[in-house]
Amino acid sequence: MISPAFASILASGRAQFNARAVEARRRFPSLDMAAFGAFLHDGVDPLVVAVAAAAPERVGGATLAAYDMALELVGHGLAGPAAKNPFLNSVWRELAPQFSSLLATAPVEVLGMLSNAATHLCAVAGARPAQWQTGMAAVAPQVGSVAQLRAVGQVLAWRAGVAHFRQGALAAADTLPPALALAAFDEPGAQWPQVHAQLMANPWRGNAEGREFGSFSGLGGAFGTPPQVRATKDGFVVRSAERHYLLVADAYGAVLHSATAQEFAQAQTGTPSAVRLDGATVHIGARSIVLDVPAGDVAIAANAHTLAITSPWTHAIRLLPLA
Repeated sequence: MISPAFASILASGRAQFNARAVEARRRFPSLDMAAFGAFLHDGVDPLVVAVAAAAPERVGGATLAAYDMALELVGHGLAGPAAKNPFLNSVWRELAPQFSSLLATAPVEVLGMLSNAATHLCAVAGARPAQWQTGMAAVAPQVGSVAQLRAVGQVLAWRAGVAHFRQGALAAADTLPPALALAAFDEPGAQWPQVHAQLMANPWRGNAEGREFGSFSGLGGAFGTPPQVRATKDGFVVRSAERHYLLVADAYGAVLHSATAQEFAQAQTGTPSAVRLDGATVHIGARSIVLDVPAGDVAIAANAHTLAITSPWTHAIRLLPLA
């Protein structure tokens, strides 16, 4: 059963809502109206209830906007019981209602931003959508505008593994009130200028261990053959099975993009003087890290912040902070 608030709005605007559904079925011939009905109950009703409580005078407009967007999302197979990924359902059901005041004034912008973010996060291999949702819910009481919602969403997407968002997220964070920026980084007692400066200077801030990225494509990974790596300013160009990629990695995650053979040929092959390879042990200044690969044929590449280690015995790339 849907809530009395939603039921009343649907009943009072029955002709208008029915006309919208008919038009949607023309645009999306495979639109499953049973699935749409289920999403109205599961995804739309909770946010209607939230807006009705926060701004009852605006609930009608917000409901109409949500109804239209729900038709499109279900029509594209992005929402509803048979959705390609159930995460968007969760965002509408659990996260969107926590931004009820913004939904009341800008429902299209808020639902569009949350839906696009959910869809993008699910498309990025290695991203952590549930972490993003938890972080967004935690800061929701402090978000006072659509611009702040967009900025904090980008910051938390970066922190949830979308590594190539780093520069944009840091710029976005700097537009937020300091308390909200610190909340987005879960550092409420710190000083934002210092935190921002540290994040700008060190992509691995808060992660001294680095990370391992990649596995055999036959087991669902990215690489058909053990990868070779060369450094660029912002990441690493990777060659595997005659395919080329750009690997972007930092403290929060690692993301693979497409690249070209020319980019691989032009990338750097040198390493800093502070890095030394001794068999299966790599030395970074005073630190020594024993590698989980046989000695011999181990290759290393480095940019200003990160050391990448590869071996013909593994499809994984070991990434270590230089600082």
